[in-house]
Amino acid sequence: MKPSFSSENLTLNKKNLTPEVSIVIPIFNEEESIEQLIRRIIAILADCNLSYEVICIDDGSQDKSSHILSELAQRFNNFKAIVLRRNYGQTPAIAAGFKYAKGKIIVTLDGDLQNDPIDIPRLINKLNQGYDLVNGWRKNRKDNALTRLLPSKIANWVIGKVTGVNLHDYGCSLKAYRSELVADMNLYGELHRFLPALAYIEGAKITEMPVSHHPRRYGKSKYGLGRTFRVVMDLLTVFFIKKYLTRPMHVFGLFGLGSTILGITLGSYLIFLKLVLGQSIGHRPLLILAVLLVLTGVQLLSFGLLAELVMRTYHESQKRPIYRVREIIGSH
Repeated sequence: MKPSFSSENLTLNKKNLTPEVSIVIPIFNEEESIEQLIRRIIAILADCNLSYEVICIDDGSQDKSSHILSELAQRFNNFKAIVLRRNYGQTPAIAAGFKYAKGKIIVTLDGDLQNDPIDIPRLINKLNQGYDLVNGWRKNRKDNALTRLLPSKIANWVIGKVTGVNLHDYGCSLKAYRSELVADMNLYGELHRFLPALAYIEGAKITEMPVSHHPRRYGKSKYGLGRTFRVVMDLLTVFFIKKYLTRPMHVFGLFGLGSTILGITLGSYLIFLKLVLGQSIGHRPLLILAVLLVLTGVQLLSFGLLAELVMRTYHESQKRPIYRVREIIGSH
């Protein structure tokens, strides 16, 4: 069945060197599925009459993936393979794809054939309804219920509560972005799964839509429960960026000031006991706590000042504004 696609702004123009759509696919040991996936994507986008490019990022594969990608690059003019020196992880691979993508719209998906390329035109159509990011939702996910589905549901709920961006499926790689959106996002760690939250911080309009999901046909999943710790740490990073990126002193200063005031209060109480009531305070644990609270408060206030300097340096050195303009209306 030929996928439907309607957009006045996405008409194939062979004279235009800038493709309308860039398909970004991170690859790691997917030799069995690569060629099938690429041929299917090209057929679908060709039927949609779209100008496009397909970019595969070989993230240090140890099988024949890089060789297959090299052959595909010789066969298809609109196909590009980026081979990384070693296995860096999915986030750096996606970041590399974003860097080399030239399309006005960027679509990401996995290379294991579990994401269905038939959904790509649907995502683009949804994006053209005024959104900056469309997140895929594997509503009928074909994965193990205990080891994949249950942890995923819990993670999605926690991430939604912490970030304020409530989505059913943060882990779905099938997403569509406007290129100007990803240009403002710097990825590191395991932040690829938090891209909707990072986009929300940039002021993006986000939505989600159900997409197809197929059982894995080849190889085995590269993801497991072992990444939980990294996800939690990156979630804390995203939370801090969302709340205090331009005002870190507000969080460090709050706890630092509270700790200092509490320490001084306890110290004053101990001084009263010593000088007024004549009691011994040297053996009291409260004395150690008071000193510790004051020292902790001073340290936190110092961290806050340092964080403020770092943030100011970050924004000013990159000439990065602390706001984002969606559009300018009128000529005056």
